[in-house]
Amino acid sequence: MTTGSLRLQERLLILLPLACSSLLGEDADRAIRRDLVVKVSLDDAWAAWTTNEGARRFLSDQTRIEPVLGGKYEVLFLPGNPEGLRGCEGCRVHSIIPKKLLRMTWNPPPHLELRGTGLRTLVTLRFTEPRPGEVALHFSQTGFGDGPEWDRVFAYFSRGTWDTLFQRFVVAYGAN
Repeated sequence: MTTGSLRLQERLLILLPLACSSLLGEDADRAIRRDLVVKVSLDDAWAAWTTNEGARRFLSDQTRIEPVLGGKYEVLFLPGNPEGLRGCEGCRVHSIIPKKLLRMTWNPPPHLELRGTGLRTLVTLRFTEPRPGEVALHFSQTGFGDGPEWDRVFAYFSRGTWDTLFQRFVVAYGAN
């Protein structure tokens, strides 16, 4: 193991890649779930996900985050692309309880057909503090519909997209 990966492991206490497909009837019950514990203050973890300054440290250099009910939650992963194809555009804060819950809409990636339909999934982040200076993030992405195109959206996000973002969060915010 390299020194960098050891440091990452030291900062990342628990990362359980639990891509789940709950087949209780239809595929619409599919969910992607992750649980992550990081040595970081609750204030810093909350700011990382709910402020432009915080999100720009690990998500993208270009964000439009308004941490209020109905506020924008846009992350431009591909800022050079045409409008509508730059990443998480047109997404909104669905629910917010300070330092406890952030729920926002999330659209399909730009290269998939569903992108142009306006249909979105729902991303939920729950924040708890198991011990002072340690935050547990409980993540889920739900709302995947049925059919081959939704299968492609689910596969895209299940392949490690969120794992990569969480690793970037740990590198930017995890304790040294």
